[in-house]
Amino acid sequence: MSRLKEKYVKEVVPALMKHRNYKNVMQVPRLEKVILNIGLGEAIQNAKAMENAQNDLTTIAGQHPVITRSKKSIANFRLRIGMPIGLKVTLRGERMYEFLDRLFNAVLPRSHEFQGVSATAFDGRGNYALGFKEHTIFPEIEFDKVDKVRGLEVVINTTARSDEEGKQLLELLGMPFSKD
Repeated sequence: MSRLKEKYVKEVVPALMKHRNYKNVMQVPRLEKVILNIGLGEAIQNAKAMENAQNDLTTIAGQHPVITRSKKSIANFRLRIGMPIGLKVTLRGERMYEFLDRLFNAVLPRSHEFQGVSATAFDGRGNYALGFKEHTIFPEIEFDKVDKVRGLEVVINTTARSDEEGKQLLELLGMPFSKD
């Protein structure tokens, strides 16, 4: 069992049950999945970009990404239906907890002048979205081997019914929210 999962079971669940007055353990919000996404508009002209981004995302997630394809044709961008325009990975179970442990304890504190993540990036249903301008912030990526710095989106999907429940869950798990 990963450190974060152990912390969830031993500390977070009892704390949330006490604070929120849940009568059953199954009412306590939990992490469902984590989705990592890289958009690659440049893949239209440069097929090698897709391969390089795929290798980087595999290194970060520890799992092979799925290629996302365009749903519409957009003439101004020379985009046709079905062209590859991005990559995504869905993490669940142990890999999800391992990734979030690395994110909370190694990646976020490592970012330049880190003050904490915004508490306003919830979607209204307890899910949290976080964006990075550089995927090279992850320690697994070797900066010398990166062809281009790309953005990376991380979506943390929870079973929380509200933003307050989701924020409290992530806070207790160790997500560093900003003070403002």
